[in-house]
Amino acid sequence: MRSASLLSKVAELLAGRETFDHFHSETAMNTTRRELLRAGAIATLGASDLPFTTHPVSGAAPSTQRIRFGVSTYSYWHFSKEKYPIEKAIEHAALVGFEGVEVLHRQMAEEGKPYLNRLKRTAWDNGLSLFFLSIHQNFVQTDKAKRREHIDHTKRCLDLAAYLGCPAIRLNSGRWGTIPDFQKMLDAGGKETPIEGYSDDDAFNWCIESINECLPHAEGVGVAMALENHWGLTTSVDGLLRIYKAVNSPWLVLNVDTGNFFGDPYSQLERLAPHASIVQAKTYFGGGVYYTLQPDFKRIGKILRNAGFKGWVSLEMEGKEDALTAVPKSLKVLGMAFNA
Repeated sequence: MRSASLLSKVAELLAGRETFDHFHSETAMNTTRRELLRAGAIATLGASDLPFTTHPVSGAAPSTQRIRFGVSTYSYWHFSKEKYPIEKAIEHAALVGFEGVEVLHRQMAEEGKPYLNRLKRTAWDNGLSLFFLSIHQNFVQTDKAKRREHIDHTKRCLDLAAYLGCPAIRLNSGRWGTIPDFQKMLDAGGKETPIEGYSDDDAFNWCIESINECLPHAEGVGVAMALENHWGLTTSVDGLLRIYKAVNSPWLVLNVDTGNFFGDPYSQLERLAPHASIVQAKTYFGGGVYYTLQPDFKRIGKILRNAGFKGWVSLEMEGKEDALTAVPKSLKVLGMAFNA
């Protein structure tokens, strides 16, 4: 009955008797022509025959698929006073050969629809995908009202991502903030002492609860949340996997940043690679803004391929060299390492 119903709906659509509403920023996107066609095809299969999974498959066969490279707009702007226009970053990304762009939310000039439409049109005109929206939020808040603010912010960013056509957003766990200076926090190995009267277990519970509250919204707009190893609770692989496994939802995936490991990065990457949906690859031409690493991208590429990774690799050029020269150099390095 369900198959017949779906196929009937597809037939109505093809006959021109179905209309669709435009995206509404505060609600889920309505069913599209492509989704109905796909649903009709899937409806002819048994549930056990579905040809896809929602999570990366642990123990998957090594991948031979060509890696797609995108670039984060962060590569052009490291939080200096004057923002580098995202439109210019998109145009430069296309010029040097990237296939997509990751948009840094804090770099956006505004959130109004005319501006968002301009970003979408610039990407379209240059043949690029907007595949990721990188946001900042902090669920490690002792005040429940503060956590609510960050939950609401995350939901709003999920709406923005859906409107832009980004299939996922970057998500942080958050941190205590007991070492306010970012560089000093890095010097401390990314570890902070909890606020007096609280423990790290409290923080993990807040983070897990907050993500769980965002899950229905993420599913509703069709945008995944990609939790990153980005200091705070996710500084350690154990902390990152603790949250990921506790939430256990196809709408929470992992974003692995090659530059955010303390200690041996390769053994840690091997633990995360089977779960990775997207990877941010850092380069440091001209010396790093915060620190300088010398990643072995061929080794990183091999680890990811052996784990069956098929997602985007997004460049974060975090060096002091001008992005207009360092970004093309970085793409060449990544291309030779991952797709040689």
